[in-house]
Amino acid sequence: MVRMLRGLVILAAVVVALHCCELPRRADGRCVLFNFGDSNSDTGSLPAAYGFYLGPPAGRRFFNRTTGRWSDGRLYIDFIAESLGIRYLSPYLESSGSNFTDGVNFAVAGAAAASNQSAIPFTMATQVNQFLHFKNRTRELRPLGQGSMLSEEDFLGAVYSIDVGQNDITLAFLANLTLQEIVADGGPLAAAAAKVEESVRALYGSGARKFWVYNTGPIGCLPQTLALRQRPGDELDAAGCLARYNAAARALNAGLAAACRRLADEYCGSATVVCTDMYAVKYDLFANHDRYGIERPLMACCGHGGPPYNYVNLKTCGQPTATACPEGERHVSWDGVHYTEDANAIVASKILSGDFSQPRTKLHALCE
Repeated sequence: MVRMLRGLVILAAVVVALHCCELPRRADGRCVLFNFGDSNSDTGSLPAAYGFYLGPPAGRRFFNRTTGRWSDGRLYIDFIAESLGIRYLSPYLESSGSNFTDGVNFAVAGAAAASNQSAIPFTMATQVNQFLHFKNRTRELRPLGQGSMLSEEDFLGAVYSIDVGQNDITLAFLANLTLQEIVADGGPLAAAAAKVEESVRALYGSGARKFWVYNTGPIGCLPQTLALRQRPGDELDAAGCLARYNAAARALNAGLAAACRRLADEYCGSATVVCTDMYAVKYDLFANHDRYGIERPLMACCGHGGPPYNYVNLKTCGQPTATACPEGERHVSWDGVHYTEDANAIVASKILSGDFSQPRTKLHALCE
């Protein structure tokens, strides 16, 4: 009898937990997406902000023209938009030809979550403030039949995705901090995780209820990191990646996971917080590259210098001294920092599977 009662108590607790974390639903199934982050998901904000031309061979795949994306083609967020049946997200800072009826992309290349050492001023706090401005202007313009015409239901039912933190790691190492200083409590990565949590809270305060938070990828596997930051005696992991950079990424991700758990517990019953393991998704491309038909995972497609990394400072992709690999050749990295369309397609498919999310949730479910 005692055992039976204990089982019923456990079952009741599970039922309560499932009810508590039930996803908010939209009646019409329409998906609206607001994205925040850095170059991994920037669809053109940085060139628009600074008025520079991100020239070829960027964009040679699919678009057959330059689009302001740091890739040869589509980013993972473009594949996600296709899967959700919405338009590619227009960058918030682009004044010409933007369409915000399916959401807005606030991500800016070079942006950090919290670091004030970046030359790019579009931190998470700034991007959130831009969203708040956009929402207020939408409310002002809607009665006039102008602007995006997004409704209050659209803002309430939208998915708010965040993919930032990679630049915080880079800037911390560039400041000559040791790994121990970088990952310490109160260090720059703790500040970055705290800023992401603070941003979710600010968005929640504005009415957001569906959050999709990515952790950061294995920065130690990027050709730029390996070519410029590797020092004599540095440890490389089994995939050939710079161990201390990946250790920093995992430390940041632990902080982000803890933040996601706090937020999920606090908002249980009123919001959904999903944390997606981008590190695992991307590291698999390097560690198991043969599975994806990739021969040299640590070598940039577009760059200078040839193997092992094809990356030389000041001779990077887009410079006259750089050349791109033949079209059809499969690489993980496009320019030494960013991912190719082939890699982004794989990343998006794994994200959409829900297998790398906690709780295990498919992004499509947030739009139902």
